[in-house]
Amino acid sequence: MRLSLRTRPREVPSSVGIVHLGIGAFHRAHQAVYTEDAGDGWGICGITQRSATVAEQLGPQDGLYSVLERGPGKPSARVIGAVREVLTGDATVARLADPAVKVVSLTVTEKGYRHDPATGRLRRDDPEISLDLTGRPPRTVLGRLVRGLAERDAPVTVLCCDNLTANGETLRALVEEYCERSGTRIGCEVTFPSTMVDRIVPATTPEDLDEAERLLGVRDEGVVVTEPFTQWVIEDTFAAGRPAWDAAGAILTDDVAPYEKMKLRLLNGSHSMLAYLGSHHTYVADAVAELGDTVRRYMDEDAGPTLAVPPGFDLEAYKTSLLERFANPALRHRTAQIAMDGSQKLPQRLLSVVRDRLAAGAEPRWAALAVAAWMRHVKTARELDDPMADLLRMTVARAETPGQMVDGLLSVTDVFGPDLRESEVFRDLLVEHLGGLLARRPIESGS
Repeated sequence: MRLSLRTRPREVPSSVGIVHLGIGAFHRAHQAVYTEDAGDGWGICGITQRSATVAEQLGPQDGLYSVLERGPGKPSARVIGAVREVLTGDATVARLADPAVKVVSLTVTEKGYRHDPATGRLRRDDPEISLDLTGRPPRTVLGRLVRGLAERDAPVTVLCCDNLTANGETLRALVEEYCERSGTRIGCEVTFPSTMVDRIVPATTPEDLDEAERLLGVRDEGVVVTEPFTQWVIEDTFAAGRPAWDAAGAILTDDVAPYEKMKLRLLNGSHSMLAYLGSHHTYVADAVAELGDTVRRYMDEDAGPTLAVPPGFDLEAYKTSLLERFANPALRHRTAQIAMDGSQKLPQRLLSVVRDRLAAGAEPRWAALAVAAWMRHVKTARELDDPMADLLRMTVARAETPGQMVDGLLSVTDVFGPDLRESEVFRDLLVEHLGGLLARRPIESGS
């Protein structure tokens, strides 16, 4: 018996006020849950990006799906009804033009913005962006977003929920650059609040589907798996209203930056460190069991000193809680999932820490270790899942020594910018660490 309004009758929103671009597992385990818990009737239209899988899963289920929460105790499952329709990317422009839509949110991953993380600008060599700029029916997220906004008269809020530094301002700048290059004019009022999102959402497995069916009594093909912890911090600059997300536990604030920086550098930076240093482990929980002390030193000695902590926030407790969350064996979060798209993730997760520590006259020893582990991954991974894979592989293929590998990769300015290759301190740390990693010398975290 399949999950649907017939098998699980319930009230659902009667209209759509939010269009979400990139309706993957994270959105369904995070923003959609907050929207449901706000309780004020905002429905979501989800737009798929690369695959129709979610539409095929949720269509026969009247948009219903379940969130399977795995924590220290017994797992639990709840049905979410906030998603009222799921459409493919071709429907984006028409859906965004609807004046009933007040919020356009996005979780399309870092690479979905087709920008240079080192500069925050559109990639000039991106073929899909170039084709969109010719005036064809757009196929990129940015092209569809801009075309849809250009069709509007009513005010709207564009809410980026991806792990980009100053994500609202970054997206605003990309939209403005795209408009300038394409000659597009957006006439409606648009705001771009920044956000910080935090919830670990691993890929769903067949075992998760079976577990949810056991708990619910019906089959759900759209299960998403997550942890008990969830956090959402939002800059409160909405153009046309919003759900009562604060009533559901979201933090509305004038300044997201301190929260965003903590999350990117502590959670995401540590996650990347575990994924690359612990790539011989399948799951994060096993990696942190081996490398927890090393990760804590990265938090304490490199990332922590770069942060401006919000008043009343217990940073030490937060760092401890992150290690506890990483150690949750019930999540079965794969290191390979985190290791994907490293070229897009390193600048905001780790290289920002490196720059700040170098500017303070300090050695970013632990951040450099994580970056060196990524360099090893580029060299040795059986399959490199990264939008820059061809360039990165070609760069390391020519290298015969750790020093040559480091010099080659530091010259990739789309990742490292033009500045980091000029730092002898950073280069020397990378060569030292990479040499040790390639020689499989043990990591010393206690000195």
